[in-house]
Amino acid sequence: MATIHVPNQVSFVEDAEVLRKACQGWGTDEKAIITILGHRNAAQRKQIRQAYEQLYQEDLIKRLESELSGDFERAVYRWILDPADRDAVLANVAIRKTCPDHHVIIEIACTRSPEELLAVRRAYQARYKHSLEEDVAVHTKGDLRKLLVALVTAFRYDGDEINARVANSEADILHDAIKEKAFNHEEVIRILSTRSKMQLLATFNRYRDNQGTSITKNLLGDSGDEFLVTLRTAVRCLNDLKKYFEKVLRNSINRVGTDEDALTRVIVSRAEKDLKEIKELYHKRNSVPLEQAVAKDTSGDYKTFLLTLLGKED
Repeated sequence: MATIHVPNQVSFVEDAEVLRKACQGWGTDEKAIITILGHRNAAQRKQIRQAYEQLYQEDLIKRLESELSGDFERAVYRWILDPADRDAVLANVAIRKTCPDHHVIIEIACTRSPEELLAVRRAYQARYKHSLEEDVAVHTKGDLRKLLVALVTAFRYDGDEINARVANSEADILHDAIKEKAFNHEEVIRILSTRSKMQLLATFNRYRDNQGTSITKNLLGDSGDEFLVTLRTAVRCLNDLKKYFEKVLRNSINRVGTDEDALTRVIVSRAEKDLKEIKELYHKRNSVPLEQAVAKDTSGDYKTFLLTLLGKED
């Protein structure tokens, strides 16, 4: 379930006027910006952007970029974008880092629905004038390229039907490959990049039943093996996305120096989806409410904005 609180009735023109006023004068009214944008869903934010442009012949996103700064600006920017466009931006930033962040690519490819991933690929192409898979391929090589391109181009069956016989046979295929340390086997990539998430869940469960341990534990290995680390991330995302996102949040907060990029990415991308359940899982696993952990590790308007998206009001 979502964590943001959205009013029943919204005037997009009034919202646009409030945001315009917040950006005028000597100082920016960050509180007004948080009050409006932190309580509007994706469809409403799009309507506000359109109303703002019609009223003032100005791009609201560009105006906010010029008015805000730091982690707060990046969080607001990612939040105000359409979800597919946001993922396109996140993917492009991840790909073009000096050391590409394959976790972000895997996250987008493996936790979005087939239709959402297709929308991301369309948004990426519209924004950057070339395809997501093209950029992934250019910035990777070898087995890693094969895996990532297969995952970002997947269009999986999204229903609940599974084939128990296939789950059993493919659990054996995965076990044999892992046992032989043939992690890059073409059958491993085929299974992970083509099967539906429900079918994969059945396969992973069969693997655990047959081997007495989870596939993710059997994929533990050399942290310097980039392909193995990426493969394990894909399995974790496909197996239990809420558990995956809880760990991303935990790692972003518990590390020496908060990983604001990861913290922002998860909160912004899940606030309208399943952040409530992720919060509950975080509390259960860490004995501390997520809001408390975020408040301790962040400050200023950035903290206020994240707490607003988490559903915590003053």
